[in-house]
Amino acid sequence: MVVHKYKKASFAAGCFWGVEAIFRSLKGVISTSVGYMGGIIDDPTYEDVCLGLTGHAETVEIIYDPFKISYKKLLETFWNKHDPTTKNRQGHDIGSQYRSIIFYYDNEQKKLAMESKKKLEESDKYKQSIVTEIIPKTTFYPAEDYHQQYLEKHGKRFCGV
Repeated sequence: MVVHKYKKASFAAGCFWGVEAIFRSLKGVISTSVGYMGGIIDDPTYEDVCLGLTGHAETVEIIYDPFKISYKKLLETFWNKHDPTTKNRQGHDIGSQYRSIIFYYDNEQKKLAMESKKKLEESDKYKQSIVTEIIPKTTFYPAEDYHQQYLEKHGKRFCGV
């Protein structure tokens, strides 16, 4: 019997409710959790992060089966989910907590993330520069329970709907 080893990926791309819903829909994604990464304080709350003073970004942590979905596919989904050219903003959501970040867990993820960003930059899909950060993972702090699978719980398909 072959035992599959699941892997982690984490992305920040605006309001974590919508980002989570997109990744949860992918075959090979085992679980998702919304929370906060990239900041300077321990155990931030939603209210702390919303003030924009903690440095955290609303992030989705993904557990996935690399035999069923590749990290490249997760990256493709990330790039297609949001506008990577807007600094500290996605749609109506404004603030550093909504910035675009790929948190990598190992050198392979870093390499693939950098390659995918370069490919997107060279594609001329966007007239503006891509501002997405590609940084090492930091401590992931899960958001409060009421944020987890928020859109599913409330019968919504998109943030703000």
